[in-house]
Amino acid sequence: MIHHEFLLPPRPDGWTADDVLALPEEQTLLHRVELVDGMLLVSPWPGLEHQRLLGKLQSACAPALPDGTEVLPGVNVRLAARRLLTPDLVILTCAEVDTLVYAASDVLLAAEIVSPSTKMQDRILKRAIYAEALVPYYLLVEPPEPVSATLFALEGGEYAPIAKSENGELHLTRPFEATLKL
Repeated sequence: MIHHEFLLPPRPDGWTADDVLALPEEQTLLHRVELVDGMLLVSPWPGLEHQRLLGKLQSACAPALPDGTEVLPGVNVRLAARRLLTPDLVILTCAEVDTLVYAASDVLLAAEIVSPSTKMQDRILKRAIYAEALVPYYLLVEPPEPVSATLFALEGGEYAPIAKSENGELHLTRPFEATLKL
């Protein structure tokens, strides 16, 4: 098996979201490339267990969504000129808009599924970045079995937990009513 290294020239002034979005596809096929304050966060694309859990979440959310919203996996979200994240799942307030990147203001809920390589980023860094960008809800899902999930709502500029899973189910009353079977 050939291992492809992720090699990009350093940028003395740091990277911008536009720089990352302009990368050729062959640079980003094997890695998820995100940007925090001009620094690249490069991680492997998630494995099958992660993808199956993502599919369950998407399927559970879709029928409960309010009109005018849409659930999508793995889209680019610009949180600032030098911040670009790719949440595992988003619920957007601009249904059926086709674009390379969505604005943070279009995101009702950002969800991250914790992977071994992204634990600290998902639990602390991304949570803080989404809150700073005023994304109203953050869903943190933590495998392995039993999968647990916590929904956070933005209150006073910070996220406060408003729902925790029990026995493999997360019951939501906000931002819409649904039961997510994990």
